[in-house]
Amino acid sequence: MYWGLKKRKFIKLKEKYFTENGGLLLKQKLTSQGGSVETTKLFTAEELEKATNNYHESRILGEGGYGTVYRGILPDNQVVAIKKSKVGAPTQTDQFVNEVIVLSQVNHRNVVRLLGCCLETEVPLLVYEFITQGTLFEHIHKKKGKGSSLSWELRLKIASETAGALAYLHSSTSTPIIHRDVKTMNILLDDNYTAKVSDFGASRFIPIDQTQLATMVQGTFGYLDPGYFHSNQLTEKSDVYSFGVVLAELLTSKVAFSFARAEAERCLAHFFVCSVEDGHLNQILYDGIIKEGDIDQRVIENVAHLARRCLRVKGEERPTMREVAMELEGMIMTKHPRGSADHYFPEETTHLLGSPNTSKDYVVNFDGDGGPG
Repeated sequence: MYWGLKKRKFIKLKEKYFTENGGLLLKQKLTSQGGSVETTKLFTAEELEKATNNYHESRILGEGGYGTVYRGILPDNQVVAIKKSKVGAPTQTDQFVNEVIVLSQVNHRNVVRLLGCCLETEVPLLVYEFITQGTLFEHIHKKKGKGSSLSWELRLKIASETAGALAYLHSSTSTPIIHRDVKTMNILLDDNYTAKVSDFGASRFIPIDQTQLATMVQGTFGYLDPGYFHSNQLTEKSDVYSFGVVLAELLTSKVAFSFARAEAERCLAHFFVCSVEDGHLNQILYDGIIKEGDIDQRVIENVAHLARRCLRVKGEERPTMREVAMELEGMIMTKHPRGSADHYFPEETTHLLGSPNTSKDYVVNFDGDGGPG
């Protein structure tokens, strides 16, 4: 009787956590989006505790305002990343549910893959594929012992893949998705330095007949769309602005914002645009790029001017992510005219971007190897 009562109490506690962690809301929203909770693997609390050695500090991959990410090893020896939300943060449940909903609609090799979640613990847990080489931020700025400074060719490849993923989110999902927190810390790199866009907790679906959405200002200082910050109007062009900051980081290896720099240089976006317009691009380029031998200066200049267009103050004057992705693909194809661009743009991305002669209406087909990762 004692063990029976204890087991019943334990089951009720799990049910309580399931509800508090948005399990019912998740079921409801997945159903409305045409999916089901069964399409996302539900891990038990015990499985994830064992996978992380009871969330031992040695397993921590990263920490932030959202919570902590742990490296986990499942019984089949699969290595995963487990995101554990902070206790008591009122917005975490909504962000957790939102991220599951968004990622259940996404199927792209340059978007991090959600493997499952756990709803029966005090805080919700998300389980992702483990991306081995950390974040783009760590490599550009040489943080956490990452020794790679990334060649220009790799930087251009990563920019192209990231742009393709964002263009897919904006244009090719059943309902357009705006990421809302595009930054180098949310771009992961795998063993082949393939880009994986991550962290969709702040993302929003935008109805097809609705071009903008009033919302609370959310994002990361240094990457925020100036128009979004003042008007609270969310559009796809907000992601374009943030991506422009990422391009500026790739070109200069400077962080998006720093009080350690002179006042005129603190905000990279403003400093970068002024430097390009004044003809001082070479003075702000990363030294490693300048020292590389076989570099096409025209490509660097084209990327810089593309970044400047992305960083225009008025959203309507910025290109779309699809236009950005097509331009970056064109630069790589110019550099590798004999088809080696296929290495950078696998089948699903080619379908997504089409060719310069295709009409605006297009179809993306994912099957077989077209899945993520």
